[in-house]
Amino acid sequence: MNPNGPRARTRSRSALTALALTCAIILSGCGVRLESPPPTEPVPDAVEVVRRTAVADALLVADQAGTAAVADGVKPDVAAELTAIAEATALQAQQLGGEYDSGLGDIVTERSGASPSATTPEQTPGAVVTSLGDAATRTRAAADQAQSGPLGRLLGSVSAAQARYAWNLARLTGARAPALPSTQIPEPLEDDAEPSETSTAPASATEGPAAVPTGLSAEELATLVLAEDTAAYALEVRAAQADGDVRTRAYDRARVHRARAQAWALVAGVDGTDQDPRRVAYAVPGPETATPDLVRDLENDLTQNYATLVGVAEPGTRAILVALMTDTTLAAAQWGAPAIPFPGLPERA
Repeated sequence: MNPNGPRARTRSRSALTALALTCAIILSGCGVRLESPPPTEPVPDAVEVVRRTAVADALLVADQAGTAAVADGVKPDVAAELTAIAEATALQAQQLGGEYDSGLGDIVTERSGASPSATTPEQTPGAVVTSLGDAATRTRAAADQAQSGPLGRLLGSVSAAQARYAWNLARLTGARAPALPSTQIPEPLEDDAEPSETSTAPASATEGPAAVPTGLSAEELATLVLAEDTAAYALEVRAAQADGDVRTRAYDRARVHRARAQAWALVAGVDGTDQDPRRVAYAVPGPETATPDLVRDLENDLTQNYATLVGVAEPGTRAILVALMTDTTLAAAQWGAPAIPFPGLPERA
């Protein structure tokens, strides 16, 4: 047998490994500690960055609102709204998974000499309105870009709720309400048109045209066309039966839904075809259902429809769906619907 062959070399390596382990044990027993690299926080992936940002925004609002609610001089109705906002945003943070804690925070801080930021956000009702608006904008953009459909759906609902709470608080305090996203439904591309950088790039919450949603089936789009057209018809009927402010508001909102039904029919490619689901008339609840109740039901149903499609549409094309989800949430609020932490998500009610 060759004394220098593979087996001999393997035995030599094994012997060296055993010797190294023996030395390490001896050194450890003598109080000599071998240095290891300091622990570091794991690097989050894109999904975790999105989640953590949304959680941080919600917790910031919760802290601000909770503190502002018990401040001197705050009116009772404003304090009640701030308390509701604090509870709702804390629940949103919890449902988003809460804060991530690797257990290394104290160790890393101690070794690096870092200290927490001394900056404390302003704790006033006006500051809460601003924080809600900023959170709604960031969360809305995150819902558009999230790779996970269910996460995008949850983020879209949280953003809509944050916009609603900001609207409530601004109305109570006289503060300026945050700007809302455009609800202009994009026109579909021509069949022979080449997608341009402008037409396919994801739209931000406040800039540029929204992308045409992709990933939706013909059946899903047809359901949306029908829902918008049904709402338009019901509101037209109620407007004809009412007078004064109710008549004006119902008719104006009917026009909005009628236009959206037409826009979605164009996106679906069913306008003027046998596949167009729109009808001449629909069943409308009788006078036993008050107009505000009817409008709230219609808008809440549309919010749920849009939330469902946010969870189905491809990333980067959900912006218009989230914007319309926000719009229908606010429309229901204007007819007396209570604020809830997760509009459009009945399973989280």
